Parts: sequence; C-alpha cells; structure tokens
Amino acid sequence: MVGDVECGADKLFLISGPCVIESEKIMMDTAETLKRVSEDLDIPLIYKSSFQKDNRSSVDYYMGPGIDEGLKILQRVKEDFGFPLLTDIHYPDQVEAAAEVVDVLQIPAYLVMQTTLAVAAAKTGKVINLKHAQFLAPENMSKPVAKVESTGNKNILLTERGYAFGYNDLVVDPRAFHLMRETGYPTIFDVTHSIRKYGIPSSDPSGGARQYLDVLGRAGVAAGVDGIFVEVHPCPSEALCDAASQMDMTQLKEYLKPLIEMHELEVKYRK
Repeated sequence: MVGDVECGADKLFLISGPCVIESEKIMMDTAETLKRVSEDLDIPLIYKSSFQKDNRSSVDYYMGPGIDEGLKILQRVKEDFGFPLLTDIHYPDQVEAAAEVVDVLQIPAYLVMQTTLAVAAAKTGKVINLKHAQFLAPENMSKPVAKVESTGNKNILLTERGYAFGYNDLVVDPRAFHLMRETGYPTIFDVTHSIRKYGIPSSDPSGGARQYLDVLGRAGVAAGVDGIFVEVHPCPSEALCDAASQMDMTQLKEYLKPLIEMHELEVKYRK
C-alpha cells in the first residue's frame, strides 16, 4: 500500500507528475489535472516529482530547487490534493528528511546498486521504488531487492526504464517485465524515460522519441506490468528537464484509456 493505492492489485495504477520541481504553480496546476484524470478514469495515482536531478549531463542545466524548498512544495501538493508522494533521493543524508514527507523513496537507476543508499532508505520502513539500472540485466534486480530486504523492509516496487548499450539510445526488452515480476514485487514501466536519447539535451526536440510512447506503453501493459509511470508537464517544450520526453498533461487521459482496457484484459487472461 502506498497511501490508499494498492500496488500490485488487479487495478492498474499510475505514477505521474513533472520530472523535476520547477515552481509551485506548475506543481499545483499539474496536480489539479492529475486529480481529474485519476477520478475520471478511476485510476489510483501516486504523485511524483524530484527536488533534485543530480545526473544532468551539464552543470549548467537546472537541477531542481533542492531538498528544503522541494519538500515544502511536495507537502503542499499532498495537503491540497491528498495524493501519496514519490521523490528521488541521491544521498543517505537526504533520506530522513524525505521520509518525513513522501510515501515512496525512489532510488534512481544510476544509483540502484549503491548499498549504503538502498539500506538507509529501507531502514525508514517506507516503500522503496528501485529503478532498474540501464546497465543491469533484469534478473540481477534481485541484488538491490535483497539489500532492501536485509533490513526487514519488504515494501518494494520495481521500475523498468530500458537499457543503454553505449550508443545514446535506450531499448526496452519486454522480457524484463516478466523477469522483474518474478521477484514477487509490483513492477512498473517508466515509459517516458524509456524514450530519452542520451547525449542530446532534453530541451532539444530530438532528445526524445515521443512517437514510441503509444507502442511502448501498450507493450508494457500487455506484458503484465502492475503500474505505469508517465512524467507530465503543462508545457513540455518549456520544461527545465526532460522537455523532449515528458507528456503534455492534457494528453494523458486519452493516452491512458487503452492502457487501462488492456490491463483489464491481461488480468482476466492471467487468471
């Protein structure tokens, strides 16, 4: 359970929000739209945004407002809209403060094998979302899972986001969904991060391949994922991070409709 969201149940759930916290207005406007989408489609929602993006490809790129201001804004989202919250943590010294506000501590893909970070996060007892590293075979996600379990915490989510082969592109292998679900934990597909193209600034339109969002989302749901992860923004072309891959929040509702229908069919087939 993440707040009132039952992850891994028969109902598809959604993780969504802006990639990084830019302003309180953008966060609130996005949350208002997501509230309507969640209610209209009856899809449980976990609100996601990062107070820090520490893996930007240049020191000149926007990294977020920082932990203090970022957590204050996330707390306002929770108070006004009632969403459970998810955010990234990058260092063990961020764990305690983040755990006081958010419901899910997310270990970024690049950091998922960092033992100290995973164990510190797990010791809070919070739900831990382990993002699958672009360099790690899917069956080897059992290793960071075991690190979290070593603390007695079994509140774990796994998120797939594609593989990098060193050529500035990501490839999604549907076998990964099956292998990650075999851990026994809910598996999520981060579809918007899977279309990023490395080596190109995310503000450049060629830095993402949005034409694949439909086919990738449907492939993941048909393969049996429990949740879908879609970063959204009021105006993606002006976003300060992942402008090339975030979805316009006004398009989210129509995007989700076939995924919800497919998930219902997949659940019936599985049973």
